[in-house]
Amino acid sequence: MGRLLKTLLFALLWASSGVASAADYQLTIAGMTFGPAPAELHVGDVIVWRNDDIFRHTATARDNSFDVDLPPKSEARMTVGRVGTVDFYCRFHRAMTGKLDVRP
Repeated sequence: MGRLLKTLLFALLWASSGVASAADYQLTIAGMTFGPAPAELHVGDVIVWRNDDIFRHTATARDNSFDVDLPPKSEARMTVGRVGTVDFYCRFHRAMTGKLDVRP
């Protein structure tokens, strides 16, 4: 079997194996509120935190697993690293809260 044919066969088998690829999700802050968290979040997915407010915010995990600084009208990317539920808040506006539910 030729090398090219083996490579194509492997690619087809891998693509049909049910292995999910990482996805990008946007979580927007507007009106001093975090938008809804993605419902189907998995390890390896990327959250694009977007701050549409005129105020500086953070997305800070209560378990200290992440702390994303978001100046006004900016965005930042974060790769999800572990399974579990993570509560987060804004360090500058503690009433702003949210929750990520991460699956394997």
